[in-house]
Amino acid sequence: MSTSEFEIPVRAPLPLSARVAAAARSRAAWAQLLRFSVVGAGGAVVNLVVFAVTARGLGLDFRLAAVLAFLVAVTNNFALNKLWTFRGASGHAGFQAARFVAVSLAGLAVNLLVLHVLVDVLGTDALVGQAAAIVAATPMSFVGNKLWSFAHR
Repeated sequence: MSTSEFEIPVRAPLPLSARVAAAARSRAAWAQLLRFSVVGAGGAVVNLVVFAVTARGLGLDFRLAAVLAFLVAVTNNFALNKLWTFRGASGHAGFQAARFVAVSLAGLAVNLLVLHVLVDVLGTDALVGQAAAIVAATPMSFVGNKLWSFAHR
């Protein structure tokens, strides 16, 4: 008897393009996107309120206000996405949280880039720019969280 008889077969992960294509055809994935969007909308409200209070109310620089708003909103969004959007995802919550934060930091980078262009280059109002920047970062955040942070393992 060889040791290979006792090995558990491991299925090779599908390429990213195949996973995205499968998700696009899945009703469950569309339902998750809807839940993610609801959580994200709530998170956007939290983000904008914290941004307005810190930038306009406390007079902080809009970049620092955006980072503080991000920190509050990402905590709120992780909890709600873990409990509701991706509730069936297996895995350790700590690892999911670390991945969620990594995806969210990538989203923050997109957010800050869009915010900079809108406010510093185009002269858009900072609050309007922040709202547009949130919208710009959302698709990347959903895909990253679905396929990595809360992927079924």
